[in-house]
Amino acid sequence: MRIDILTIFPEMFQGPFDHSIIKRAKSKGLVEIFLHDIREYTQNKHKKVDDYAFGGGSGMVMMIQPIADCINLLKSERHYDEIIYTSPDGELLNQKVANHMSGFQNLILLCGHYKGIDERIREHFITREISIGNYVLSGGELAAAVIADSLIRLIPGVLNDETSALSDSFQDDLISPPVYTRPSDYNGWKVPDVLLSGNEKEIVKWKLEKGIERTQERRPGLINGDY
Repeated sequence: MRIDILTIFPEMFQGPFDHSIIKRAKSKGLVEIFLHDIREYTQNKHKKVDDYAFGGGSGMVMMIQPIADCINLLKSERHYDEIIYTSPDGELLNQKVANHMSGFQNLILLCGHYKGIDERIREHFITREISIGNYVLSGGELAAAVIADSLIRLIPGVLNDETSALSDSFQDDLISPPVYTRPSDYNGWKVPDVLLSGNEKEIVKWKLEKGIERTQERRPGLINGDY
């Protein structure tokens, strides 16, 4: 998979993309991530990428020209499955969306800033808009990192144990059951006997029951597919 990220702060991705699972995916050649500084595409001699909004109002708007030129250049080189704008008014990211996008070959993520991007970019270039929650961030970089992480970990070969992702919360519209490790008794706090029994059938049953119980308690809407 190839992911192209358009941003005015490419340095913000140095931490998230240089460690742990994403670093492993890159080293295995399973994913390529390219950062594009939007300022490098502006025709403004002062490297400006924002301007005042027509019609007035507070805040600045990211200009159409540098974003359009960057996207057009990338599209001239390859086909993209989606061109995604990280926006608070986009569809909410969930596990089903991540599962679907993990099968893409090429993806563009556009990080917004200020009061947003010129609407004509959304009308003529963007194929999908995604939000990571009902709140506003200072910019789209953190959202883009979350989106990238959520789908990269699902690419076959990224995780050492590929079955691990299949048991994550939300994969089956349930929250994951409780998990335990050694020691089995810590200060009198004991691991449930069933997990130590070796009875695979009973363990599977217990995990399902606890997953349903925890989902009903904490996220009851998931039972009805309400994300």
